[in-house]
This record gives sequence, structure tokens and C-alpha cells, in this order.
Amino acid sequence: MADSTTTVRPETLPAPSTAYRWTVLIFVSLAMFGNYYFYDALSPLADILQRQLGFSDRNIGLLNSFYSIAPIATVLIGGVIIDRIGTRKATLLFGAICLAGAILTAATPRFVVMASGRFIFGMGAESLIVSVTTALAKWFRGKELSFAFGINLVIARFGTLLAQSSPSWAGSAYNSWQTPWLIGVGFVTLCVVGPILYWILEVRAERHYHLGHAGEIDKVVARDMLQFGRSYWYLVGLCLVFYSAIFPFETFAVKFFQHQQRMPLSDAGLLLSILTACTMVGTPLFGLLADRVGKRALLMIFGSALLVPVYSIMGYVHSSVIIHVRLPWPWSTLFVAPIHLVASMAMMGVAFSLVPAIIWPSVAYIVDQKTLGTALGLMTMIQNMGMASFNYLLGLANDTAHAGESNPGGYLPMLHILTALASLGVVFAILLRRRETGPHGHGLETITTRSSG
Repeated sequence: MADSTTTVRPETLPAPSTAYRWTVLIFVSLAMFGNYYFYDALSPLADILQRQLGFSDRNIGLLNSFYSIAPIATVLIGGVIIDRIGTRKATLLFGAICLAGAILTAATPRFVVMASGRFIFGMGAESLIVSVTTALAKWFRGKELSFAFGINLVIARFGTLLAQSSPSWAGSAYNSWQTPWLIGVGFVTLCVVGPILYWILEVRAERHYHLGHAGEIDKVVARDMLQFGRSYWYLVGLCLVFYSAIFPFETFAVKFFQHQQRMPLSDAGLLLSILTACTMVGTPLFGLLADRVGKRALLMIFGSALLVPVYSIMGYVHSSVIIHVRLPWPWSTLFVAPIHLVASMAMMGVAFSLVPAIIWPSVAYIVDQKTLGTALGLMTMIQNMGMASFNYLLGLANDTAHAGESNPGGYLPMLHILTALASLGVVFAILLRRRETGPHGHGLETITTRSSG
């Protein structure tokens, strides 16, 4: 007797509609938005933490160092948790860890507790990024995957922009050290809400649509490291020094602008947000440029070189030309800033769009596909080691030189360190270019969409 029930094979189901897939992207990107907001909420708060709680610049640097230390262990254990419990559960779990860390950060003025909260937040945040990347690969593989990643990054960086400019739309909150953190906690709830909505959509989709497989997870396998050639290690060196020349500066940037230029907090935050605005527009455009013309190492030489003069301009140029700036978002107010600082942030924004748009995809050209997860995981781990180290070192340099409102010249050692890092970036990019134009090249300078098509 035949069974009257019919089992529908998943591969016979239709693919999700375009609207359904982009709805999924929006919901998982909400988690990234909250993640990025809380990370960058520290910079506008740095001066207040120093004045109200007596934190040193070393303490402030350590708050972001602890965030960067946490993912080192996360990369070492790889995607075991995601592999074991699945993308849906893992995304919600890591989002909940982010929320717990954010709540702990805002709970008390004690530095040890606040730093512990940042550490826990970092554990959840970096794992959440891996989980979201895996989810997007599942939903968009073969269907606008690169564009989906780009939109996801734009939404995430909008969280950074909103945090950096928060003194202009939540100015009264900065009368207390705790209120800006609590606003950040509110945004981090999206790290839980987004995954819950994603879970609901994916459970429904599994009954009606055929979904792809999850993407490869970045994890470190020790034996794979022996297979990496010189081009890969030049990329790693560039990644280490370039990101260390950007993110640790952002930790102290608002405070630096306040002290060196006597800028109001809201204006200093808006000035820093120029950097993020440039990356939101520039990163996908430079990615398209590299795919079209190749010349990836040459473009990274240009991006790295563009960063070198930025910190010297900030430290040694004293322009009397003041310009009025209104940035193109609704909460932005008209603010004034010296033209050399606006130019510096724009230059940094172009550099920070160009190099990241190329450096991560370049790994896929240089290593075998079977070792790509190890290559990306190792580079991420070393990147975070650099960021953890230089957040602390810049704070130490500021404290040693007694940098502050009464001694703005004390920030010069910090700027010298950042200039040295940027210069090393140029060296690594040139070494990569020489290697890739020689007999051991992997096609970084020659592969384009036309040549691969």
C-alpha cells in the first residue's frame, strides 16, 4: 500500500525571491549596525571618562585593547560553535553576548568592570561578524554576494557614523559618562532583535524555498600556514600596520580634536565622521575599480601613501583658514573646522576606503581555496593583535607626554607613531607589488572581470 504522504525534496523547491533575500540581509545587518555603534561609542566619550572618572589615556586605550584581545581566542577556536549549533542559533547567541557585554560596560564607573564588559562585548561582536558573513553566504552565494557584503558593510558603518556624531544629536547625554553608554546599549539590542527576525524568516523559508549552504568559516589550521607564500605575508604585514594606524587613532581622535583645536565635542565628533562617510561611499566603488582594472598592489601603494602625510598635517600644520561644513545627514549641524583637518580626514577616508576594499579579497587570489579560511582567520587574528597593542601604546604615549587640553603638544608622539605605521604600510605594499609583478605573482595586478570572464 502506497504511503499517502509525499516528501518534498529541498532541491525541488524554488529559490527565495529577491525581496525575501534582501529582507534577510536587512535584518542580519541590524545586528552589525548595533555592533559597530557600541564599538565606536568610546571615542566621543573619552574626554568625559577622563574628566569625570579620572581615567588615563592608557585606561581609555585598554578599553578598546580588551575588545581586540577577545577575538584572538575566537579565531583560534574557529567556527566550531557555528558548525555545531548552526548559523541561526549562533547569530542569536553571539548577539546576546554582545548585549551582556554592553550592559556590563555601562553598569559601573569601575575601570576593571568596564574593561571586562568591553572584553565580553568583543567576544560576541567579532563572532557575530563571522556568523553574519556565513549567513549572507548561505543566502546570496551566486546571487550578488559581493554586492550584498558591500550593503551589509555600509549599514554597519552607518552605526559607526551615528556613534561618532552622537554628540550632535544627543548632546545632553554627554553631561554624564553613563548615558552615552546606555544609548549604546539600546542600539546593541538590535544585535538580538535582528537575529530573532532572521531566525523567523529562515525557518519559514526552509518550508517553502531551497536555500544554499552556509559559507566557509574563517578558522586557523596550523598546518595550512606552512603553505603560504611571501605575497600572503606581505599582505598580512600591510593589514597589521594599516589598521593599527587607523582604529587606535579613532579611539583618541575626538579627544585630540577637542584639545588641539579647542573644538566643541559635537564638532569634533562630526569632523571624525567625515572619515566614516568617505568609507561608506568609497569602499564599494574602489572594490569595483580593482575588479575592473586589476593593479591591486599598485592601488594599495597609493592608499597607503595617502595616509602617510595625514598625521604630520594634523600635528604641524596650523592653518588660519576655517571652513563651515554641513554633512549630508539630518542630524548634522553646521560646524567650523580648520581646512587642513577637514582635508586630513578626507584623505584618511579615501585611504581607508581603498586599502580595505582590496586587501581582503586579494587573499583569495594568493592562497589555495582549501586554505582560505585559515588565511583569513590568521590575518584577522594578527590584525587584532596590532590593534590591541597600539590602542594601549598610543594611550601610554599620551600619558607619558602629558597630552591634554593644557598641553596639546603632548599628542605629537602619538602622531609620530601613527606616521611610522603608515610608512611601514607603504613598504609592505611596495614589496607586494614587486613580488606580484615578478615570476612568482598570483595575478593581483592582472586579473580583472574581463580577463576572468
